[in-house]
Amino acid sequence: MESVLPTHAGDSANRLAHKNADRFRFATYASVGVAGTFAQYAVLSALVSIHACGAVLASCLGSVTGAMVNYLLNYHATFRAKASHNRTAPRYFTVAAISVGLNSALMFAFMHRLRMSWPLAQCITTACVLLFGYSVNSLWTFRVRSA
Repeated sequence: MESVLPTHAGDSANRLAHKNADRFRFATYASVGVAGTFAQYAVLSALVSIHACGAVLASCLGSVTGAMVNYLLNYHATFRAKASHNRTAPRYFTVAAISVGLNSALMFAFMHRLRMSWPLAQCITTACVLLFGYSVNSLWTFRVRSA
């Protein structure tokens, strides 16, 4: 006869461990984003201060640098990927490109349609893009599966 009792304590502990691992992975992903942003701003500041190029180009070059930092840190630290860079890098940078578009669309909508101030719009946009990027990179780029 099958039991209809609640799940065993071991099942609950296993689910809790996976939930904690997911939270830690998300926190690591967000921290990696801070490192990538720092790299972007460092390149931007350096190029502008030595008059190597204008701020817009310097920001673009810094953004590419930040994306590369983010990719490598996420590959090794956040997701501990086993798949080859040939598989993960194109996926990661596809997600990054979509994220840039999402960032632009949300900023436009929040500022021009909802009349938000740019700092508030950017904060909300950043949170949305962070959740989007983490979700897609977890499920597609690095294929993290919870048990």
